[in-house]
Amino acid sequence: MLISVQFGVDVRENLSDFMKQLEYAKSLDLRPPYVLEKGNVQFNFLNLFHRKGTPEQILDLNNKRYDEVMAQAIHEPKDFDIELIRPPEDLSTYQHANATIMSLVRNNEAAKIGSAIKSFEALFNSKFKYPYTFLNDQPFTDRFKEKIRKYTDAPVEFIQIPSEMWDKPASIDIPRERAAMDRLQMLNVAYAKKASYHNMCRFYSGAFYNLPEMRKYKYYWRLEPSVKFFTDVNYDVFKYLEGTNKIYGFTISLYDIDESIETLYPETLKFLNEGDNYKYVNQNGSFQWITEDQQNPKKTKTAKGYSTCHFWSNFEIADMDFYRGEAYSNWFKHLDSTGNFYYERWGDAPVHSLGLALFADKRRIHWFRDIGYHHNPYRHCPNTPTTKNCKVGQFSDYDRDFDQNCLATWIDYEAGDLSAVY
Repeated sequence: MLISVQFGVDVRENLSDFMKQLEYAKSLDLRPPYVLEKGNVQFNFLNLFHRKGTPEQILDLNNKRYDEVMAQAIHEPKDFDIELIRPPEDLSTYQHANATIMSLVRNNEAAKIGSAIKSFEALFNSKFKYPYTFLNDQPFTDRFKEKIRKYTDAPVEFIQIPSEMWDKPASIDIPRERAAMDRLQMLNVAYAKKASYHNMCRFYSGAFYNLPEMRKYKYYWRLEPSVKFFTDVNYDVFKYLEGTNKIYGFTISLYDIDESIETLYPETLKFLNEGDNYKYVNQNGSFQWITEDQQNPKKTKTAKGYSTCHFWSNFEIADMDFYRGEAYSNWFKHLDSTGNFYYERWGDAPVHSLGLALFADKRRIHWFRDIGYHHNPYRHCPNTPTTKNCKVGQFSDYDRDFDQNCLATWIDYEAGDLSAVY
């Protein structure tokens, strides 16, 4: 920190200016944002915007920031020539990106996934006809397949997940798991005792992209039952990612249930501090987003340094080669070896998000500000010319939950120049 003193001016004025600079210097957090050394990997939150106050006061500031950004009128991304990726006049000759629409769904959810497909087809996929890949740990029934084919005329594939990629590993200590789930249930952690939910989180965290039927693709767009879309998407989002060299796209960022991931961040640091694993960290990662401790400090404390901020992964458009890469693959193997997908309730959303924050350049992560989306109870409702059936800027279906919104931190610390994209 350079503190300047001017000569040739009144000494009192000089001293006053010096004291102001000194007080400013004292207010700065002079820790480095990260340390990447063998056996000494650290990440620190730097309060670069000098926000002070109680969590409630910080929340108020963050909500104002979010509302300010969401009120801005936007249209489509402007960091790529969108005219090159408009819907084709002749789909029969269209050169698709190497991509699929992926949905993990059960036979009894045909109506729910059907409603999502209707919305999705109307606003995007009827224009491009990207293939669907439906996944299930059980065989799909003929009735389910018939219903799905009524919702879309795009190519469809129905895949049963092999048991070895879905089922709980034999190494899991059942008495320990039961005791751990009893504790989480007492803490009101959702789905704590639902075995299939734990399997799903582990599968989405470290397996789906290695299914033989998924390995033939590079990109996927995840589609969940009952979701809704509020905006027309009149460009090929996969070719947009491809053309801008981006690897991940999201719409909503939330804080997680901290009791469900108490050891996820410590185990991640343990991995990074083993051998030369620190080499995997991208020095332009999203470190402030994952270490912010002002809006929900209790969560950061429980998660032992992790803010719990994550991309809500029921919407994600991404490049699976990132997950298939050495850094993410080796990290996931470490996470899986702990058994904490079952002894805790690690979700795929914080796992994907931590992996991206640490191993990816944040400039390759894209906030799809222009795509309106809803998954109960949260929504993303942008101010675009085609947005319908939602209130611009509304975050939740209820007049609560505002403290769960983590987008202001992403906007301020990681998003860069918003005006350069929208």
